[in-house]
Amino acid sequence: MNGYRVGVDIGGTFTDIVFMDEDGNVLTKKISSSVDNYAEAIVDGLGQVFAAHGLAGTDVLEVLHGTTVASNAILEHKGAKTGLIGTKGFRDILEIRNLRVPKLYDLEWDKPPALVERYLRLTVEERVSTQGDVQTPLNVAEAEAAVDILLAEGVEVIAVALINSFANPAHEQEIRDIIKAKAPHIPVCISFDVLPEIKEYERTSTTVINAYLLPIVSKYLATLTAELTDAKVGSPLLLMQSNGGLMTAEAAAVLPCNIVESGPAGGVVGGHAFGAKVGLKNIITFDMGGTTAKASLIEHGTYSRSLEFQVGGGILTGSRLMTGAGYLLKVPAIDLAEVGAGGGSIIWIDAGGSLQIGPQSAGANPGPVCYGIGGTEPTVTDANVVLGYLNPAHLVGGELKIDAQRSKDVLAEKIAAPLALDVAHAAFGAHRIAISNMIRAIRAVSSERGRDPREYAMVPFGGNGPLFAAGMAAELQMKRIVIPPSPGLFSSFGLLYADVEHHYSRTVQRVVRHMDPTNLTAVWGELEAMARAQLARDGFPDNRMQFRRAANMHYKGQIFELTVSAPDGDFDAGKIAELEESFSQEHERTYGHRAGPEEPVELVNAQLIGLGIPDRPRVPDRIDAGAPKAGAGNPRDAYFGPEAGWLSTLVLGRADLATPVEGPIIVEEYDATCLIPPGARGHLDENGNIVIEL
Repeated sequence: MNGYRVGVDIGGTFTDIVFMDEDGNVLTKKISSSVDNYAEAIVDGLGQVFAAHGLAGTDVLEVLHGTTVASNAILEHKGAKTGLIGTKGFRDILEIRNLRVPKLYDLEWDKPPALVERYLRLTVEERVSTQGDVQTPLNVAEAEAAVDILLAEGVEVIAVALINSFANPAHEQEIRDIIKAKAPHIPVCISFDVLPEIKEYERTSTTVINAYLLPIVSKYLATLTAELTDAKVGSPLLLMQSNGGLMTAEAAAVLPCNIVESGPAGGVVGGHAFGAKVGLKNIITFDMGGTTAKASLIEHGTYSRSLEFQVGGGILTGSRLMTGAGYLLKVPAIDLAEVGAGGGSIIWIDAGGSLQIGPQSAGANPGPVCYGIGGTEPTVTDANVVLGYLNPAHLVGGELKIDAQRSKDVLAEKIAAPLALDVAHAAFGAHRIAISNMIRAIRAVSSERGRDPREYAMVPFGGNGPLFAAGMAAELQMKRIVIPPSPGLFSSFGLLYADVEHHYSRTVQRVVRHMDPTNLTAVWGELEAMARAQLARDGFPDNRMQFRRAANMHYKGQIFELTVSAPDGDFDAGKIAELEESFSQEHERTYGHRAGPEEPVELVNAQLIGLGIPDRPRVPDRIDAGAPKAGAGNPRDAYFGPEAGWLSTLVLGRADLATPVEGPIIVEEYDATCLIPPGARGHLDENGNIVIEL
């Protein structure tokens, strides 16, 4: 029997587990997340799959994991007690930030508190120029005193970020050695090891976040590894990165800043692989779980990455151009938009008497009221139960029992009565407001970037994605929805499709045409050597390594950069001209114009991605999650608004859509419910996907 690769995705409400062997045979499990110790739900879920299918830990070849541990630590301000050592005169860089604010005319807006309190931010006398020349030697006595003060304050980790250390890290390395000599047990993060790039706020913020997370993530990974070992699972543990690549647990424990957006990335990677398999090049992925909904754009078969993002600034509610609310991380990440609307999002009435959804969520504990485990506030799931969209006896294959009367009672008391509405009408209003909120995320990745969503297919997943997809698509005038098999576990599938990736960068800040081609070759050669060393530690031989070059560039004098691919091999005059031309073309695509040939182009940062190529394809030729199941076919009354009212609605299984059907139809599966509303048509394609046409 083939061994299995296992994808494990932790959500705010459920932990999703998918087993897949090399022939594409799939086993799945959905279990409530254990918020106090996420590893507990993972091991319990694995044990239940082992027992149900006669497997053992030795049948697991590798575990691929998407986790919210890092992001939760930032959001909840539960990271490690961190000290920061900087250059004299730059003590308050974390609070000065870069002067971006999310609410331009709100004079009462307060920036989030720095992750390192001021009394733990100390400075030392030293100075390095932007070219790497030592202008003022490090005051060693001052550095030793600063370390002693931080140790006396009981810090758990120390970050070091000195001005211009990207050009010469000697002083940072000297301070690191002082810390190691005085306190070998204290972890140290120097900015040159985390982000050796220009821009002091971005570099300092990223280094501090990495330090803030390091003890938390290291402890979590050590606990998970130990519990997996106890369960006789001794296979490698790989973590999904924010950029859509995988990294080993050992590497993640050193650079946890790379896994902050680990959870959402898996679904986009899955959407990318899914689109390639079914021939869809232009896709809007829509992932709706219990807490949030996320959208991303896949264009011409490629998903986009942002070079930086913010964490902890609240949920996106408007333009993506309004930044500055959170903590900045300058690491590559899959570009997506997020809103606070999930199955657990709380329905409430604001001071003006208007119905609101989220961003507060009941999560897994206490959960929606209908779960009967302590929830007291009405949620989106409760509204869907009242509307007849969800089967009280069917959620998670019948394993999760829900009480429809509880949902009806709480909505009647807290929403319908105060608004003088019928309960069904109030529930439908909440459903429509949730749709309106989530459309913001789709517009953020499409129309706000000049893309027309009508030209894309929607691929919804997550436990709630297929339930809301048709309503959203109708509002956006999108015509086609494609729902993959096992949509509620789709992010876990994405983990199984990802490759190991390591991203490296180095600030150059030189006019390209004035650089010696040999020096340009050496810059990327140094990055490639670092990538080779890391991939070798990951167990990849030379013949299974690939490298992709990129360049951050701008016209000399500009502040912001654009990223373009850089030529492979040794540089010469021709490749330098090619690099300049690539930038000018990208500038014209982005801004509608380009400068003349006399305008110098500056290379700000050289970048490289090192990929570990698996010994066999990660996406099997076929994926067999079991034959689609037929439903009972029994109708259930469902409410479709004041005009249509209550309609008798057939309840089918995925297999029943082999013959095209006209809505209204409810399709029930183990991990998700799909709603085909009146006026829509659904059918099953040759790959087992549900296709809804509006």
